[in-house]
Amino acid sequence: MSLLTISKAQKQIAEFTREKRLSMGLTQSGLANRAGVSLSTLRKFEQKAVISLESYLKLLMVLNQLENFIEAIKPESTNFQSIDDVLNDKKRKRPKKGWRS
Repeated sequence: MSLLTISKAQKQIAEFTREKRLSMGLTQSGLANRAGVSLSTLRKFEQKAVISLESYLKLLMVLNQLENFIEAIKPESTNFQSIDDVLNDKKRKRPKKGWRS
């Protein structure tokens, strides 16, 4: 269980994104224009940590962080110990829907 709340995580994400923008020497207006998001969207994000996923991904693309974000949420890969493990894994059916509510 994480001690990090959703609110704190949102604020940290907004803060880290702002720091990256500043380290690249971009103004809010410059980043917003390059990313194709409105200046008010970027300001609201930096001040209140609220933004749509699409807008956030656009910002990450301009900040050269999109690949890092995708890598961070990628499911962990399985470490196989033998060829039998590989073959057994391929036989296992992967659910297409969640089963827990």
